[in-house]
Order: sequence, then C-alpha cells, then structure tokens
Amino acid sequence: MIGTAFRTEDVPVGDRFEYWRQLMSRTIAPSDMSSDYAADFWAEQRLIELGPVRVWPTALRPTRFRRNARMVRQSDPEEYHLTLVLGGGLGLDHVGRSDTYGPHDLWLTDTSRPYDVQSCDVRPSAAGDLPYITGVGVDFPKTLLPLSPDRVRELLGKRLSGREGTGALLTGFLTGLDRQSGFLQPSDAPRLGMVLVDLLAAWLAQALEAEAALSPETHRRVTVTRIRAFIRQNLHDPELRPPVIAVAHHISLSYLHRLFQEDGSGETVAAWIRGQRLAGARRDLANPAMHTTPVHTVAARWGIRSASDFTRAFRTAYGISPTEYRFQARSEGE
Repeated sequence: MIGTAFRTEDVPVGDRFEYWRQLMSRTIAPSDMSSDYAADFWAEQRLIELGPVRVWPTALRPTRFRRNARMVRQSDPEEYHLTLVLGGGLGLDHVGRSDTYGPHDLWLTDTSRPYDVQSCDVRPSAAGDLPYITGVGVDFPKTLLPLSPDRVRELLGKRLSGREGTGALLTGFLTGLDRQSGFLQPSDAPRLGMVLVDLLAAWLAQALEAEAALSPETHRRVTVTRIRAFIRQNLHDPELRPPVIAVAHHISLSYLHRLFQEDGSGETVAAWIRGQRLAGARRDLANPAMHTTPVHTVAARWGIRSASDFTRAFRTAYGISPTEYRFQARSEGE
C-alpha cells in the first residue's frame, strides 16, 4: 500500500477545520483557507508520495484557497500544481486569468504567483445532503518538466480538458492511482512518479504543440503507458493480440515488442495481457455479487474463450483452480 489516508470524521468536530488547514499547509504551498462549513467541516484525503511528486485525491466541503503575494515572498517551493476536478465546480483567478472548471477539467498553477480558488455552482443533492467537491491535486517541482517556464506560463490558469487525448490518459492514470493505492507497494512509488511526470510533460507539450522538446525516453514511456491503457480498456475482446495493438497505435509489431522489452517489467506483450485478464477474473471470482456467475462466463468477460485454457492458466498463476479460489474467497468472507 502506498499513501496515507485522512478523514475529518476521526477528529473532534470542533477541531476538524483547523486540523485540515494544518494538514493542507504541509501538503501544498501555504495559502489562506476558509469555508462556510468550518463549524462542521468534512473532508477525506489520501496523500500519495511518488518520490518528489505528491498526489492527493480528495473530497471536501466547499473551501476557498487564497495564496497572496506576501505568502509567495515568505515561502515558495518552486512547484507547479495541477488540479483535476471530478465533481462539483471550482473557480480560479491566476496570472490575470479567471475561469470556472467542472468535472474532467484540468488546470495548472504556479506557486511563485498568487492564486484564488473557490467553489462555484455547488448545490446540495436532491436528498438534502451538504455539497462537496471531489478532485485530485498534484504538486511537483518545476525542474522536473523538460519545458521552459516561459512556455508553461502560456497554460497557467487555462481550462484544459481531461476528456480526450493525453489529457484523458492523464485523468485515467490519476483516478486509477487512487483506486489501486491499496494494492501498490512503496517500491512502486519512484517508477509511478516517473510515469506521471512523463504524462504531465507529454500533455503540456501537446497543448503547447511543443512535442519536439520531449526526450526520446519520455516519448517511449508515454507510448508504453498509452498502450497499457488501451489494453486495459479492451481486455474483454478475445481478438486483442499484439498485431492488433500495434496497428491501433500506428507502430510496427517489432517496435511494440521492443517497447515492452525495454520497459523493465520482464514481460512480453502477450504475457502482460494474460496477467491482466487473470487478475480481473480473480477479482470477479472473489466478488460476492458475482458468486452465481458461472466460471466460464467470468473467463469470457475477460476475453478468455476456452474454459479449460482459463482453468489451466489460473492454476499456473495462482496455484489453485478458479472454482477452488472462489470457494476459498467466500469462506474467508463469511
């Protein structure tokens, strides 16, 4: 597991907002935080440290973050901050630009310049629940980007989309990182941090039409990340094979194999596909909601047509048959 979790519910009501403020001041560049819900504040956050990169998925009551010129002079970590909005709405005033952001919008800010972030267009649900914002924050040193500060400045405060292209790949990586944090190990953190920085660099370079500024290694790692995302999205297709993947990404089959050989995982493309399918099927077999779904149907859901092939591969990977694993998982869950 990587990351540490925080919930205001674990803190006495009267201390929640102040505790949250102190936590955030240690996570991000110092700013003045205020909320109309401070008297009964609610927030949940996971802080995931990937080397010099910090990722913090969060859900919280509407809060205002103001970083003024005095705070910049007093403390500047020389970082960029990325915000991915997942739920609710936020407004940003930064470097002379003002805009509003909704689900799957992204923006970039510079800790060396003042900013003002506040909730907007946030309404209680139909059930009468109090409103809240969800999203992911990312903080990373400016020196990690292979792009000049002058070029990056062109994008500060702009509303950028996380719905297509590299923006969608970046969004998927950040949300997937939160979902999988319980299964990841501390030893995974440096590699994941490098992948995230590469994605950030590729995304910003694409927005600036400055892909030539990226190193061949960054291009390679982003390509591998894009291919892995494509594979995960198409595992249900039994026709998903290396030649299909190569054609979909406009690369030769030999180059596809070379990318995986150089990625350090030690797995071939076919082996990685098989491993992802088996891992997905194992999750389904352990899912109580699917305990009546036949094993061969579970296999087919993950692109494995032959029940006997599935049983053989599952036993090889996990030392137990799919049926035995399902029974074992149900027994442990009772």
